Amino acid sequence: MAESKERNKAERPTDFQVKWLKRGLEQPGGKLPLFDEEGQRYNDRTIKSCLERGWAQPWFSNPLKPDWLVCKLTDEGRRLAEHH
Repeated sequence: MAESKERNKAERPTDFQVKWLKRGLEQPGGKLPLFDEEGQRYNDRTIKSCLERGWAQPWFSNPLKPDWLVCKLTDEGRRLAEHH
């Protein structure tokens, strides 16, 4: 666990990752959006990379769309979004 935290500190988020994470700051429970402001789905690579780095975590499964990753901010993701 300590190793992954050290790795996360060294990794800098992309502009797309920061934009996605910041959207969660405005939502109850830190819920992260599936769609951008123009109605386009966020790229799965953006979402999965944030999950891998511990900036987001799965929140719940959507029974109508099981392939959609419904996520929320982690404490680390919240700190990152607030400071970028």
